[in-house]
Amino acid sequence: MLSRSHQPVLAPPPALDPLRFGLFIDFDGTLVPLVDHPDLVRADGELIDLLAALHARFAGRVAIVSGRSIAQLDAMIGDVASAIAVAGSHGAEVRLDGRLVEPERPAGLDAAIAEVRGYGAGHPEMYIEEKSHGVAMHYRKAPILEEPIRRRAATIAERNGLEVQPGKMMVELRGPGWDKGQAVEALLAEPHFAASLPVMIGDDLTDESALRVAEDRGGFGVLVGPGRETAARFGLADVGSVRRWLWEAVA
Repeated sequence: MLSRSHQPVLAPPPALDPLRFGLFIDFDGTLVPLVDHPDLVRADGELIDLLAALHARFAGRVAIVSGRSIAQLDAMIGDVASAIAVAGSHGAEVRLDGRLVEPERPAGLDAAIAEVRGYGAGHPEMYIEEKSHGVAMHYRKAPILEEPIRRRAATIAERNGLEVQPGKMMVELRGPGWDKGQAVEALLAEPHFAASLPVMIGDDLTDESALRVAEDRGGFGVLVGPGRETAARFGLADVGSVRRWLWEAVA
């Protein structure tokens, strides 16, 4: 593993041409900072204005691609979420022009949630985030729990026919068969996005499949945060840098 002082340094991304590109943007850690309690996140007024401006400037070729459920994103973003394309639950749910496509709720999810709750009762410093198609175990407040939580997640997932999705200071149990890359591919097949080159912006390991799709389809990926091994060609330091770069595209 590369040491912190030898992480790869990615060049900043080029200016965006609204006539050529379609935007696919992660939410937590990309448009809003990561926090200890994800349920407390709400989009601020400046972000709402930015998303509305991007939607207009890119002629609707803007999508949020998040591990959050669409219901969570609607609550955090408000009315602008109904205007832009949204892929939630790591690509399991995709909504465009009011059309929602999603699989059935995973058969073992309710049993897995019960097990996660039981484990969480003995670890109150762990935060449990229940979603439409998964359940996440956050250990940001207690990093020492990383290994035991990951081991328990693997056991619960195997027992209930689920997959384990690692992320930043969290691990999620979700149904098999989808990822953010597949969501981007599905949106690129829609008339809104079909003629555009994809630009994916994300910070987490969960974004890597979508970053690869962007690079493979003639666009590019942008990694947010510290450098690491990634499919992205370019990088931005933090949420503020992402917002400034996107505002430049609509100026």
